[in-house]
Amino acid sequence: MPAELIKEQSRCIAHEIRNQVSICDVYCEILKKHLAKNGLEDKSIDNAIDCIQKSVKMINNSLIDLKSLDNIKPAVCFTKNLVEESIKLAKVYISDKKINIIANVKTNEKIYADENKFLACLINLIKNAIEAIDMSGEIIVTANTQGDNAVISVSNTGRPISQSAQKEIFNEGYTTKKTGSGLGLYICKNNLKLQNAKLLLIQSTARKTEFKIEIPVMK
Repeated sequence: MPAELIKEQSRCIAHEIRNQVSICDVYCEILKKHLAKNGLEDKSIDNAIDCIQKSVKMINNSLIDLKSLDNIKPAVCFTKNLVEESIKLAKVYISDKKINIIANVKTNEKIYADENKFLACLINLIKNAIEAIDMSGEIIVTANTQGDNAVISVSNTGRPISQSAQKEIFNEGYTTKKTGSGLGLYICKNNLKLQNAKLLLIQSTARKTEFKIEIPVMK
């Protein structure tokens, strides 16, 4: 296996694991705020939270992994389940913001996809939408059908993506975030492509930003 391919896979896998590990850090902050709000002091809990956050930092700094090329494992999935599960898992990123995430399931299509990787892409899109909203706003995750394709779209009322960024947003390494890796949308687009699906940016204006996933419906 070429060294460049191993390097790319390591970076992509590390990015996905970091996304999941970051949930531990988010919940640690929630616990800290809950304890402070209720005037509770417990050295053992404080120590546990501190250890978890340090461990998360260490994991993020040392994540290296390799994976085979045959890493897509498709199975029968339903769009309604994917939408509902992705919203449930992504809500942790809301934190103190006042964001309403709405599931708008118009059709429940059967598709052939790698459930974990498909969910990871949806969660990444919702997470990005949450980050685009400063304090309050709305995110709508819609499941619909267009011709022979099942379509899942994620729209938000947050900050728009600049015209220049829209041209580069799916490129590896491109990011507008101070701490971003520029891998999130790049990984999503490539993982979905391996599942015979497409990821598209439909629009990004002051009113709405919308991404769309298209995947063939199972006959």
